[in-house]
Amino acid sequence: MGHETAVTASELATEPFVLTDDFYQDPHAAYDELRGRGPAHLVRFPDGGTGWLITDYEVAKAAFLDPTISKALKSKGARAALAGEAGGGQVASAMFGDMMVFYDPPEHTRLRTLVNRAFSSRAVRELAPRITELADALLEDLAADARTDQDLLDRYAFPLPMLVICELLGVPNEERDNFRAWSTTLVSNDETIEARTAAVQQFVGYIDQLIRAKGSEPADDLLSELISVSEDGDKLSHRELISMVFLLLVAGFETTVNLISNAVAILLSDKTVRAALAQDPDRVPDFVEEVLRYESPASEATFRYTTVPVTLGGVEIPAGQRILVSMAAADRDPARFTDPHTVDLDRADKNHLAFGYGIHRCVGAPLARMEGGVALTRLLAAYPDLELAADAELSWRKSLIVRGLTGLPVRLRP
Repeated sequence: MGHETAVTASELATEPFVLTDDFYQDPHAAYDELRGRGPAHLVRFPDGGTGWLITDYEVAKAAFLDPTISKALKSKGARAALAGEAGGGQVASAMFGDMMVFYDPPEHTRLRTLVNRAFSSRAVRELAPRITELADALLEDLAADARTDQDLLDRYAFPLPMLVICELLGVPNEERDNFRAWSTTLVSNDETIEARTAAVQQFVGYIDQLIRAKGSEPADDLLSELISVSEDGDKLSHRELISMVFLLLVAGFETTVNLISNAVAILLSDKTVRAALAQDPDRVPDFVEEVLRYESPASEATFRYTTVPVTLGGVEIPAGQRILVSMAAADRDPARFTDPHTVDLDRADKNHLAFGYGIHRCVGAPLARMEGGVALTRLLAAYPDLELAADAELSWRKSLIVRGLTGLPVRLRP
């Protein structure tokens, strides 16, 4: 992965690039600035620690594939990277360490095989008609308020994926507000470690009860399938089930919420794209792919850790360092994508990294695409004249992992 003209970490700027509040509102300005300096950059993260941010497409793919860069929180590289940093010990010792995304092979291979079998179940394959029903019901509920300003994030972009994931996993709908509060706390950089710990404990406590209930009385849902699925007699342990459901509930709706709302935000500002979709609704899948590339709902991947010295894009990085691969930056790399800051429905290159790359690529990517496509198709069919609420200004959440709006004030009908 290296280059002959490698630059050591010590030869680079000694002062890390600080990710300030401005970064969250306009990260692409920072990505462009950093990319002009090279593909890998020493940065200071919101938790006060430092690490390396990858901004180039090809280097991002290389980092995703490098077996010496670990995802395991209990690995030697992770322990070295997190030593002495605020919150590192708590995170590494929490239940996060048992989540599939924080395992390397062969443990990751085993878990991924079992989850892939569950995701091929009938409960997932036959979900499209039900998503359409749920979307239409939510849009019909908006009819009475269609000529007043309202938050489309609260009333459509959030509840639709939450209803879907709750039905998919067999979670009662009345729990959705709790799930939103827990998830928002966990992915926000504004929350304290104490608040995140409390959210994890409450979330895990509920999941534990749900798994025990499904174990006693299985149903036709993904959670029951995860409990029963096996490969050569191997099954998920109770702790692994808790971690897996935790991951699916957070990632399973956070990504789709932001995909829908980010897409609507683009439609509100880009009349050309909107007119094209109105003329040909079959272009919605192309639009979804461009949204994923242009305003990825998951902006950065979860941390990776160097277990040995590694060269990325000509930069030599020591062992025991945090690596943060920016899918959002990589997907606007002009070396890969023509006019990367433009939404282009006719873009031929759809090989974006919004769902990651390699063995950790998001297992729920097909479901997110399907949900996003249905949500946008039904919204545009029901309310083709929606517009941003008067004097509204969109703002972005302070999160290093997700790229999502704090609200989406709109008027659905003039």
